[in-house]
Amino acid sequence: MKVLFKSREPEAIAMHDLAKARSEFVFRRLAWLISKATVSLSDINGPRGGVDKRCQVEVQLNRDNKVVATSIARDWRGAIDLALARAVRSLVRRRQNVKPTRRVRARGFAWNLAEEPALQEVVDPRVRVMRKMAGA
Repeated sequence: MKVLFKSREPEAIAMHDLAKARSEFVFRRLAWLISKATVSLSDINGPRGGVDKRCQVEVQLNRDNKVVATSIARDWRGAIDLALARAVRSLVRRRQNVKPTRRVRARGFAWNLAEEPALQEVVDPRVRVMRKMAGA
C-alpha cells in the first residue's frame, strides 16, 4: 500500500509524518485490499480560525473502485483521525456487502443437457439404481 500526502498549508506539511503513520496503522488489516491511499489537508477559511481544518482521504482499491472520506475539525490531528475512521468504516461496510458468487455444479448442469436415458446414467449413476428399483 502506497500512502501519498498532499497539502499547500505550511502547518499541515508539518503533519506529513503523522498522517502517513496514522494511515499505515489504521489500514494495516486492509492493506492487502488497498493499492494507494491519498491524504489531502487543507485550511478552508485560511488564518481566520474556527472549525476549518479539512482532511480528505481517498483510498484506491483497484482501477475502478475508490472510497473517499472527508472530515472537518478544529485541528489537523482530529481531522486526520476522523477521515481515516470514516474511510475504514466505509471499506469494511463495502467488503461485508459483497455477495459471494454462486457456483453451478457440473453434475446438475450436465444433467439438464443429457436428454437421453443412457447419457443420464453416465452423468449420474443414481439414475441406474432408481431404474432398477422401479423395474423390480
